[in-house]
Amino acid sequence: MNQQIRDCGYDDDGLWFRYRATAIILHDGKVLMARNETSPYYYSIGGGVHHGESAIDAVKREVLEETGVEMEVDRLAFIHENFFRDSITPGLEERDCHELAFYFLMKYDPAVPLSTEPSLTTLGDVEWHEWIPIDEYGKTTTMYPTFFGDELAAIGPRPKWITTHE
Repeated sequence: MNQQIRDCGYDDDGLWFRYRATAIILHDGKVLMARNETSPYYYSIGGGVHHGESAIDAVKREVLEETGVEMEVDRLAFIHENFFRDSITPGLEERDCHELAFYFLMKYDPAVPLSTEPSLTTLGDVEWHEWIPIDEYGKTTTMYPTFFGDELAAIGPRPKWITTHE
């Protein structure tokens, strides 16, 4: 029996929910972020957790898919419960959105080159990655999650729960 892989989440009657696993890849005071040709903002590397997949397996899969490099998880850094009404993401316009995301600090080896080639997102958009200085995060361009601007410079040893209403 061939079943389509499905992310954990739903889109029903104007309500949208997603369970997401996300990577924090740091190097020399910068964080690796993604952007694409249709969204006017940067976002963290990661994606939906597939049904039956652990968040750790999901973030490792997403990092490999997006950067071309296998990375191990260092530790869980943030759990983010995000409530927002999207007005700019294609397909989510004017929907009440609720996202639960696990942000994992990854073990990045700068000696292993990351893919610099643009790739396609699951929606077919061209996506690429950029190193963003942490001290400039979100100051001139919209970046998600917004809390990275305050939290990345001093990630603690224990996971931090963050709830936002945007």
